[in-house]
Amino acid sequence: AAVMINRYVSLGNRLTTPVLNAIGTRYLCLLNATELNAIDTNSLKTATLDPSACSQTTKDILYNKAKRALSDQHNSRAYYLLIKPYLGGAPGIDLKALSKDRVNMDIETFTKLRKESLMDLTPAEVKDLLGVNLSQLKAVQNVSPVRDWIQKQKQRELDKLNIGLSGGLPDGYINFVTPKF
Repeated sequence: AAVMINRYVSLGNRLTTPVLNAIGTRYLCLLNATELNAIDTNSLKTATLDPSACSQTTKDILYNKAKRALSDQHNSRAYYLLIKPYLGGAPGIDLKALSKDRVNMDIETFTKLRKESLMDLTPAEVKDLLGVNLSQLKAVQNVSPVRDWIQKQKQRELDKLNIGLSGGLPDGYINFVTPKF
Protein backbone atom coordinates (compact mmCIF):
# COMPACT_ATOMS: atom_id res chain seq x y z
CA ALA A 1 0.00 0.00 0.00
CA ALA A 2 2.83 2.40 0.84
CA VAL A 3 4.30 1.93 -2.65
CA MET A 4 0.93 2.63 -4.27
CA ILE A 5 0.45 5.78 -2.19
CA ASN A 6 3.96 6.94 -3.00
CA ARG A 7 3.32 6.40 -6.72
CA TYR A 8 -0.01 8.23 -6.51
CA VAL A 9 1.63 11.25 -4.86
CA SER A 10 4.67 11.17 -7.17
CA LEU A 11 2.28 11.56 -10.12
CA GLY A 12 1.27 14.92 -8.64
CA ASN A 13 -2.00 13.82 -7.04
CA ARG A 14 -3.22 15.33 -3.77
CA LEU A 15 -4.47 13.21 -0.91
CA THR A 16 -8.10 14.34 -0.66
CA THR A 17 -10.84 13.30 1.78
CA PRO A 18 -11.98 10.23 -0.20
CA VAL A 19 -8.38 9.12 -0.69
CA LEU A 20 -7.55 9.63 3.01
CA ASN A 21 -10.65 7.72 4.09
CA ALA A 22 -9.69 4.90 1.71
CA ILE A 23 -6.11 4.87 3.05
CA GLY A 24 -7.36 4.84 6.63
CA THR A 25 -5.43 5.34 9.81
CA ARG A 26 -3.46 2.13 9.41
CA TYR A 27 -1.67 3.34 6.29
CA LEU A 28 -1.73 7.01 7.23
CA CYS A 29 0.93 6.26 9.84
CA LEU A 30 3.19 4.83 7.14
CA LEU A 31 3.27 8.01 5.06
CA ASN A 32 6.53 9.94 4.91
CA ALA A 33 6.80 13.73 5.25
CA THR A 34 6.52 14.29 1.47
CA GLU A 35 3.34 12.22 1.27
CA LEU A 36 1.89 13.89 4.38
CA ASN A 37 2.53 17.27 2.81
CA ALA A 38 0.55 16.11 -0.24
CA ILE A 39 -2.56 15.94 1.92
CA ASP A 40 -5.06 18.54 0.81
CA THR A 41 -5.34 20.69 3.95
CA ASN A 42 -9.10 21.17 3.63
CA SER A 43 -9.63 17.41 3.43
CA LEU A 44 -8.71 17.15 7.10
CA LYS A 45 -11.98 18.94 7.91
CA THR A 46 -14.04 15.95 6.79
CA ALA A 47 -11.71 12.94 6.77
CA THR A 48 -12.24 10.41 9.55
CA LEU A 49 -8.75 9.73 10.81
CA ASP A 50 -7.21 8.80 14.16
CA PRO A 51 -3.47 9.47 14.01
CA SER A 52 -2.94 8.80 17.74
CA ALA A 53 -0.93 5.65 17.00
CA CYS A 54 1.31 7.39 14.44
CA SER A 55 4.83 8.66 15.03
CA GLN A 56 5.23 12.01 16.74
CA THR A 57 6.52 13.53 13.49
CA THR A 58 3.37 12.41 11.67
CA LYS A 59 1.15 13.76 14.45
CA ASP A 60 3.00 17.09 14.38
CA ILE A 61 2.59 17.47 10.60
CA LEU A 62 -1.08 16.49 10.68
CA TYR A 63 -1.84 18.82 13.59
CA ASN A 64 -0.31 21.79 11.79
CA LYS A 65 -2.26 20.99 8.61
CA ALA A 66 -5.51 20.51 10.56
CA LYS A 67 -4.97 23.75 12.47
CA ARG A 68 -4.57 25.63 9.18
CA ALA A 69 -7.62 23.90 7.70
CA LEU A 70 -9.77 24.75 10.70
CA SER A 71 -8.47 28.28 11.33
CA ASP A 72 -11.74 29.79 10.11
CA GLN A 73 -13.60 27.87 12.84
CA HIS A 74 -11.21 28.51 15.71
CA ASN A 75 -13.76 30.49 17.71
CA SER A 76 -16.61 28.05 17.15
CA ARG A 77 -17.77 25.35 19.56
CA ALA A 78 -17.19 22.72 16.85
CA TYR A 79 -13.48 23.57 16.59
CA TYR A 80 -12.45 21.31 19.47
CA LEU A 81 -14.36 18.33 18.08
CA LEU A 82 -12.79 18.82 14.65
CA ILE A 83 -9.21 19.33 15.90
CA LYS A 84 -9.44 16.64 18.62
CA PRO A 85 -8.05 13.72 16.55
CA TYR A 86 -4.93 15.78 15.77
CA LEU A 87 -4.17 17.17 19.26
CA GLY A 88 -1.38 14.64 19.79
CA GLY A 89 0.74 17.00 17.69
CA ALA A 90 -0.33 20.22 19.41
CA PRO A 91 2.33 22.43 21.01
CA GLY A 92 1.85 23.65 24.59
CA ILE A 93 0.94 27.16 23.53
CA ASP A 94 -2.02 25.85 21.52
CA LEU A 95 -3.19 23.71 24.45
CA LYS A 96 -3.00 26.78 26.70
CA ALA A 97 -5.21 28.64 24.24
CA LEU A 98 -7.61 25.69 24.08
CA SER A 99 -7.84 25.62 27.88
CA LYS A 100 -9.32 29.12 27.78
CA ASP A 101 -12.24 27.68 25.79
CA ARG A 102 -12.94 25.12 28.56
CA VAL A 103 -13.47 22.30 26.08
CA ASN A 104 -14.04 19.43 28.56
CA MET A 105 -11.30 17.28 27.02
CA ASP A 106 -11.77 13.59 27.69
CA ILE A 107 -9.03 11.86 29.66
CA GLU A 108 -8.13 9.52 26.78
CA THR A 109 -7.28 12.47 24.55
CA PHE A 110 -5.45 14.17 27.42
CA THR A 111 -3.16 11.17 28.01
CA LYS A 112 -2.24 11.12 24.29
CA LEU A 113 -0.99 14.71 24.22
CA ARG A 114 2.67 15.35 23.51
CA LYS A 115 4.60 14.99 26.76
CA GLU A 116 6.54 18.21 26.11
CA SER A 117 3.28 20.07 25.50
CA LEU A 118 1.66 18.70 28.63
CA MET A 119 4.67 19.79 30.70
CA ASP A 120 4.00 23.41 29.65
CA LEU A 121 0.57 23.42 31.31
CA THR A 122 -0.18 24.68 34.81
CA PRO A 123 -2.65 22.88 37.07
CA ALA A 124 -5.16 25.70 36.48
CA GLU A 125 -4.81 25.26 32.69
CA VAL A 126 -5.29 21.49 33.02
CA LYS A 127 -8.40 22.14 35.11
CA ASP A 128 -9.78 24.42 32.40
CA LEU A 129 -8.82 21.99 29.63
CA LEU A 130 -10.44 18.95 31.27
CA GLY A 131 -13.41 20.81 32.77
CA VAL A 132 -16.06 18.31 33.87
CA ASN A 133 -13.58 15.47 33.25
CA LEU A 134 -11.01 16.74 35.77
CA SER A 135 -11.87 14.09 38.36
CA GLN A 136 -10.76 11.37 35.90
CA LEU A 137 -7.18 12.68 36.16
CA LYS A 138 -6.84 10.91 39.53
CA ALA A 139 -7.35 7.51 37.86
CA VAL A 140 -4.41 8.07 35.51
CA GLN A 141 -2.07 9.90 37.90
CA ASN A 142 0.47 7.06 37.76
CA VAL A 143 0.46 6.80 33.97
CA SER A 144 3.00 8.65 31.82
CA PRO A 145 2.84 11.48 30.79
CA VAL A 146 0.44 12.47 33.59
CA ARG A 147 2.80 11.14 36.28
CA ASP A 148 5.67 13.19 34.82
CA TRP A 149 3.48 16.29 34.72
CA ILE A 150 2.40 15.82 38.36
CA GLN A 151 6.02 15.44 39.51
CA LYS A 152 6.85 18.80 37.94
CA GLN A 153 4.01 20.67 39.69
CA LYS A 154 4.01 22.16 43.18
CA GLN A 155 1.88 19.96 45.45
CA ARG A 156 0.18 23.10 46.76
CA GLU A 157 -1.09 23.85 43.23
CA LEU A 158 -2.21 20.25 42.69
CA ASP A 159 -4.14 20.38 45.98
CA LYS A 160 -6.15 23.31 44.61
CA LEU A 161 -7.64 20.92 42.04
CA ASN A 162 -9.38 19.08 44.94
CA ILE A 163 -9.13 15.64 43.33
CA GLY A 164 -6.50 14.06 45.59
CA LEU A 165 -3.45 14.07 43.29
CA SER A 166 -0.17 13.32 45.04
CA GLY A 167 3.47 13.25 44.01
CA GLY A 168 4.01 16.94 43.32
CA LEU A 169 6.90 19.03 44.58
CA PRO A 170 6.64 19.95 48.28
CA ASP A 171 6.94 23.61 49.26
CA GLY A 172 10.53 24.78 49.56
CA TYR A 173 11.90 22.57 46.79
CA ILE A 174 13.33 23.97 43.59
CA ASN A 175 12.84 22.10 40.35
CA PHE A 176 16.02 22.42 38.28
CA VAL A 177 15.68 22.00 34.54
CA THR A 178 18.69 20.46 32.86
CA PRO A 179 19.55 22.35 29.67
CA LYS A 180 19.46 20.35 26.44
CA PHE A 181 22.48 20.70 24.20
